[in-house]
Amino acid sequence: MQLPTASPAINPKVALLGALAVLTTWFVVAAWRLIVKRRADGTAVAPTPALLAVGFGTNFFDTLGIGSFATTTAAVRQWRLMPDELLPGTLNLGHTIPVIAQAFIYTRLVPVDPTTLVLMIAAAVIGSYIGAGVVSGWSRRRIQLGMGGALAAAAALMLLSQLNLLPGGGELLGINGTRLAIGLVGNFVLGALMTVGIGLYAPCLILVSLLGMNPTAAFPIMMGSSAFLMPVGAMRFARANKVDWRASLGLTLGGLPAVLIAAFIVGSLPLTAVRWLVIVVVVYTATTMLRAGLSAPAPSPALGTTEVTP
Repeated sequence: MQLPTASPAINPKVALLGALAVLTTWFVVAAWRLIVKRRADGTAVAPTPALLAVGFGTNFFDTLGIGSFATTTAAVRQWRLMPDELLPGTLNLGHTIPVIAQAFIYTRLVPVDPTTLVLMIAAAVIGSYIGAGVVSGWSRRRIQLGMGGALAAAAALMLLSQLNLLPGGGELLGINGTRLAIGLVGNFVLGALMTVGIGLYAPCLILVSLLGMNPTAAFPIMMGSSAFLMPVGAMRFARANKVDWRASLGLTLGGLPAVLIAAFIVGSLPLTAVRWLVIVVVVYTATTMLRAGLSAPAPSPALGTTEVTP
């Protein structure tokens, strides 16, 4: 009698991408239902050409390694395309589909310990879910201060990267014990910070490098974390109606073709000068946002997060 042969083990990366496909389907269906509901309530959802242009430009350069959260914040504040208090939710909701597209395009069979990968992604998702619940209840002043600080941190990371001062990393493809615990706490915090408006890629690369991991192994962790956490956090903002629907759709519809063009047609560009320009713009935006938050009246204790108008 012939004994049954053992079935081949499922590739962890394939399993993760399958789970991401399921999550993406849930996100698209849930977001579409909310869009239909808001449109029925009379909310404007059709994006303007300016919002489509911002979505295209920011996601084009995001695919090439610039980042999208800081540049989007700078653009929408410069042209006053939406209120500051809706920025965190709109960034997470609007950039979700483009980021998922990047994850599907660029994720390869990069050598990385499956346990480390899955746990780091899970920690970021939990941090995003909790963070979105907190930030969605913030006042405009608190969001201005929080995002101003986040932008300042993002500018500092960009500057360190430009000056080649980031840690080089080690040779580990996986971590355990104390290092893994530190990594999980760190990625949890980074997932929560995504809800304030600071991107995850650069700080996550620094985190895994400090833990002694090979920087190459950081890429599936960074991309997987962002692609999994953004739908979860974005839906908390969307259900609380703490997003600008027109801007969100503009970032999505303008951003998706930009990702495809950048990935499959352009491939790469010399971006040194562009990165320096982005640093200057982000520093300026962080300064103006912090000044706006510091000059705004504090919320009334009797009214919770409701701001007192002069």
